Amino acid sequence: MSIASPPSTRPSLQSRPRLGDLLVRRGFLTAERLQEALRLQKDGEQTKLLGELLIDREFCSEEQILECLAVEFQLPFVRLDARLFDPKVVELLPREFIEKHVVLPLFKVRDTLTVAVAEPSDVFLLDRLKAAAHCEVQLAIASARDIRRTLQTYLPDSQVFVIDDIIDDVQGDAVELIEESIEDIVSVNELAGQSPIIRLVNFIIYSAVKEGASDIHIEPTERQIRVRFRVDGALHKALELPGHISPAVASRIKIMASLDISERRLPQDGRIHVMMEGRSIDLRVSTLPMAHGEKTVIRILDNRNIPLSLAQLGFSSENLERFQQNINRPNGIVLVTGPTGSGKSTTLYAALNTVSTIEKNICTVEDPVEFQLQLVNQFQVNEKVGLTFAGVLRSLLRQDPDILMVGEIRDAETARIAIQAALTGHLVFSTLHTNDACSAVTRLVNMGVEGYLIGASLNAVLAQRLCRRICAKCKQSYEPPKAMKLIVQQMGLEINEFFRGAGCARCRNTGFTGRIAIHELLVVDDALRETINVSATLQSVTDHARRNGMIPLRYDGLRKVKEGLTTIEEVLQSSDEGWIPANIQKS
Repeated sequence: MSIASPPSTRPSLQSRPRLGDLLVRRGFLTAERLQEALRLQKDGEQTKLLGELLIDREFCSEEQILECLAVEFQLPFVRLDARLFDPKVVELLPREFIEKHVVLPLFKVRDTLTVAVAEPSDVFLLDRLKAAAHCEVQLAIASARDIRRTLQTYLPDSQVFVIDDIIDDVQGDAVELIEESIEDIVSVNELAGQSPIIRLVNFIIYSAVKEGASDIHIEPTERQIRVRFRVDGALHKALELPGHISPAVASRIKIMASLDISERRLPQDGRIHVMMEGRSIDLRVSTLPMAHGEKTVIRILDNRNIPLSLAQLGFSSENLERFQQNINRPNGIVLVTGPTGSGKSTTLYAALNTVSTIEKNICTVEDPVEFQLQLVNQFQVNEKVGLTFAGVLRSLLRQDPDILMVGEIRDAETARIAIQAALTGHLVFSTLHTNDACSAVTRLVNMGVEGYLIGASLNAVLAQRLCRRICAKCKQSYEPPKAMKLIVQQMGLEINEFFRGAGCARCRNTGFTGRIAIHELLVVDDALRETINVSATLQSVTDHARRNGMIPLRYDGLRKVKEGLTTIEEVLQSSDEGWIPANIQKS
């Protein structure tokens, strides 16, 4: 954490004015807006601090509030870094007191406890802190969001546990001590107070979910275990643990996933279902032997992070309209393509949610079922017992479906059954792993599907990638290299101002929060069907797409750069070289 210390002479706490009056006095807030905020706080939002309400309503910025408080109260301003504060100090104040008053004990030197507070204008807070801590108290100012984020991320429940203490308690043979049956549903919070290894694994999972991570990588090296989280598509280091506890950590995860803890020479895959904060979260576990132990990767399937509206996925207006037209057709195939982790399943879920009604029988074949949809019959593939995509799909055709969703077309048999379903009056959604939309046609041909079948059944192919979204909190303009500006000009676009994130506490100093999709949509018209029937080559399909104005991935991404949603570096990294779409004017 960084602390900027102002002068030591400070006015008495009782003589200090309230936050709203300070903001009005310094010109950051009008008197009318202050009265409106106080009215809202009284009418229904009294659970929020005044500063939080002003920021949410965009009446003033967090920086203005903190600057005003720091100068007016002559108190240090603290930017919290939860990795550096001492969790043991938190025990000096009751947890209920901390949460009620939004404070965070930072450190204690001799008989003085330094506490970060969000509302120093509370004239009674200092006295309450002294009474609760039984010592002298030094105040520092921090944002309420930083304080709550630190508490939620690193102190997940009322029983505070410290990673260093957990590690010290673990012996090299701790794996032999774990003998516990795990039910189908494991509550992370309920197990947090048990043995050190259990608490450590729960802490890793809890922290990853709180940070919004999509994957956890637990990687043993010669002397340590490196734990990394993938957030917004990028890996970052979360923890470093001693290497001797690697077998214990791997075995604990295997027990939770119902895997064989005695097998350390072969890869294993499993699933874990956990309950956290009242909601179910699915974890997919993969273990793989390596030089210094077993690497474990946990994919987090958090239903809360899945948008169910196509409008939330970043479609341009023309792509959204054309995609909606194709998913509402009575029959045919709609494919979504892209590499692993490009959001294909999310797009298909949103499409199914758009077309699902009580009048339609919608069935899915998935591996695994990532999100439960209402009015949709979802079936889980289990290849260990012979329940494959093709087998389930063949059986579903006898279940009177209207719409089918196949999680992935992996082989010729699945492709042929999906095409036959489309040709016999069904609407089929599925995914393929290809680099762009046009390559989907040649991929099906390479699987052994005849061109005339592809041309007769294929309606549209949507290719997509995910780019990190610029953090709105620290967004600022900048001048990119000339080479990048030249690429923009060559694509037929004119961008006057480029943006990027400077880095702040909200985005963990990365400059990005969340992701946005870029798309290219290939719609199969009569002319393209004829082309596929005659010569289903990548060049012929691409030439047709160019002539008909298909918007390539890079072009769609650069338009989002122009809108200030992402950076040009993200787009260039995520997409191959594009072309200037025909029939599109320079914008």
